[in-house]
Amino acid sequence: MEQQWWRTAVVYQVWPRSFADSDGDGIGDLRGVISKLDHLSDLGVDALWLSPFYPSPQVDAGYDISDYQGVDPLFGTLQDVDDLIASLHARGMRLVLDMVLNHTSDLHPWFVESRQSKDSPKRDWYFWHDEPPNQWPSLFGGSAWELDEQTGQHYLHTFAKEQPDLDWRNPEVRQALKQMLCWWLDRGVDGFRLDVISMISKDFENPWGFLGFGPQLHEHLQELRREVFAGQGLMTVGETPMATVEQARLMTEPDRKELDMVFGFEHVNLDHNLTKWDPIPLSLPRLKASFARWQEGLAAGWNSLYWDNHDQPRAVSRFGDDGEHRVASAKTLATVLHLHRGTPYVYQGEELGLKNAGFRSIHDYRDLESLNWFREATERGLPEAEALRHLQRASRDNARTPMPWDDSRRAHWIGYADDTVTVADQRDDPASVLSHYRRLIALRHEVPAVAHGDFALLLPDDERVWAFTRTHEEVELLVVANFSSYDVVPELPDWGRGELLVGTGGPRLGPWESGVLLRDR
Repeated sequence: MEQQWWRTAVVYQVWPRSFADSDGDGIGDLRGVISKLDHLSDLGVDALWLSPFYPSPQVDAGYDISDYQGVDPLFGTLQDVDDLIASLHARGMRLVLDMVLNHTSDLHPWFVESRQSKDSPKRDWYFWHDEPPNQWPSLFGGSAWELDEQTGQHYLHTFAKEQPDLDWRNPEVRQALKQMLCWWLDRGVDGFRLDVISMISKDFENPWGFLGFGPQLHEHLQELRREVFAGQGLMTVGETPMATVEQARLMTEPDRKELDMVFGFEHVNLDHNLTKWDPIPLSLPRLKASFARWQEGLAAGWNSLYWDNHDQPRAVSRFGDDGEHRVASAKTLATVLHLHRGTPYVYQGEELGLKNAGFRSIHDYRDLESLNWFREATERGLPEAEALRHLQRASRDNARTPMPWDDSRRAHWIGYADDTVTVADQRDDPASVLSHYRRLIALRHEVPAVAHGDFALLLPDDERVWAFTRTHEEVELLVVANFSSYDVVPELPDWGRGELLVGTGGPRLGPWESGVLLRDR
């Protein structure tokens, strides 16, 4: 069996543009990341997931790649990547690259050549049609089909019109991508986060086919595993928007040899209707049930565990209480997440309890998706103040504000979150959110039941208490959390019995308090 180091690992995601700026130009960079690796080492994480740093026009914050095998001068050089890999490995950590295989930038040489003429050798590397074959929408607004005046045909872009989709049915496309991935592996990379990987196979007859899961998806994933990933000791995690538990199971069961884990979106889709701009109330039983469904459904495979990332609002503002109980709710959100079965992901600033940006003007926003939606919504008649409230709640820019290392607020490409928490303030405070994350991460490394234990949900209908057990060999962990602003006494007959590993042992839990107990079975 291949080394599966990721089963006991915690992964830390860095958004390089906002993590650390080494040269004072207002944009984070790779040298800045290297300068802050001691923070990751002190936190105890095992791997760094690095969001895109490749050459890009930056239409979609680097997810529109114009050169897969380079570094955008905004962020540094290939030598900086090599130095980052060496520095991580010297500290016993690994590097996981964010890789976008569904689409390229329209400035990528492949697409530049493809659009030259209908007879271009790379014409069928992308999707071209005289007329749109369906009415698919772009996920960033408007039609997914763009008319190219040069040849009079339309090309497919699931996201921005500057992000044309690659046609994975073409073996030349797959071969070029596989060679590129191997090139990065030869440089010492330890894994890949595969952006919207479930979209690489299209079903053009399906009105929802733009969301992916087409007929050749599993064939493509198995080919990647067989010809690139197998035998390398890597970690592969696929971003799979709209995946059901059953689809995720097919992609992650070890015998199928596809991916190690996927990012499911079910739990982050529970607080809105069809789009994130249409919010609905979220009850705790629904959230618990979603987590439990994925725990049970992927029992033969593996889960990825996350609240935050570069595309999601800050968890403490979304699922917790970012006011009076910010510290307690940030700790409890972390406890619940890290004690589930799977690999936890920590997004930069999450370990501080950083909250949503709180921007008060549309001019503070930079995210293409947010700006497009705001324009379309206000053109439809939605008052600007109301549209702005939606951005304050759901915009991706909530997660993209600069990492607050200390009290200095140097000019940055985007404003800071409306918050006062810093790494410097929390580093030596044993009661801080940062210290709590250190304890949770250490617990995963020290207590086998955290990584390997079976999962069972307790009190599924309780509106305030989230409780579950993790059992492994002769040990049971009992996790109990109060997801409310009121004191609660958990209705568990043996709550309070056992060794308190982290948090509060009860019998009464205060607002947003939680605890983890270790006991013999």
